[in-house]
Amino acid sequence: MFSIFKKRAFLVNLLEGITDFHNHILPGIDDGAQTLDESLELIKAFENIGITKFVATPHVIGEYYPNTPQTIQSAHKKVQDKVKPNIKIRAAAEYIMDQHFLEIIDNQDILTVSDKNVLVEMSYFQPPINLNEILFKLQNNSFLPILAHPERYGYLHSKSLEKYKDLKSRGCKFQLNMLSLSGHYGESIQKTSFKLLEEDLLDFICSDVHRIDHIDKIKKIKIPKKYHDKVKILIDNNKLLFSTEN
Repeated sequence: MFSIFKKRAFLVNLLEGITDFHNHILPGIDDGAQTLDESLELIKAFENIGITKFVATPHVIGEYYPNTPQTIQSAHKKVQDKVKPNIKIRAAAEYIMDQHFLEIIDNQDILTVSDKNVLVEMSYFQPPINLNEILFKLQNNSFLPILAHPERYGYLHSKSLEKYKDLKSRGCKFQLNMLSLSGHYGESIQKTSFKLLEEDLLDFICSDVHRIDHIDKIKKIKIPKKYHDKVKILIDNNKLLFSTEN
C-alpha cells in the first residue's frame, strides 16, 4: 500500500562505479581544497558515498587561476602520493572559454578529461563574444568540448531551450552538476536541470565539489521516480567515457 508513495530515491544510491570528472579536490591552486588535508578529507567523504575514481579539474582562468599542466600535475602528485591504492585520480582542468584559452589550444597545452574530451566553462554573466571561434578551433584541433554545468548559465534559460540546442548542434556535450538537482544554486537552476533532463539534452553528471559541505548536500539529494532512468543514463555515459581505463 505504502509503496506507491515511494516516489524518490537518493542520488548516491545510483552512483556506484562512476568516475567524477569535474571536481576541485587538488590543494591550493583554485577555489576548491586549500590544503592537502582538505583534499584528503574530500576524497574520504567521496569514498563514503561510493566514489573512488576521479579526474581532478582545477580552474584555468587567465590571471585569476593561471594554472598550467605543470602546476596541476604538481598538486596532483601531492595528493596521489597520500591516497589509498583503491583511489584513482587523474589530472585535467576546467578551462574558461576566453582569449587565453585560444592560446592554450594553439599551444596544444590542454589536459583532457579522457581521450580528446575537454571540460570547458563560460562566465555566469555572458557567453564569450568569440564563442563560435573557440568551439570551431577546439574541434578543428580534434578536441571535443564538454560544457560544465550548462544549467547554471542564466542567459541560456528559455522555454524553448533553443540556445541549448544550438550549442549541442555545435558539438558541445553537456555535464550536469549533481547539486543542481537540489535547490543549492536556486530554484530556477533546479527547474532548468529537470527540463534539460526531460528533453534529453544532458550527457554526463559530476559533482563539481569544492568543499566538504557540498558532499553533505549531495548525500541528501532525492531524485523523483520519473527521472531515475534519465539520471541513470548520464551515470552510464560517465562510465562509458572511461571504459577503456577501467
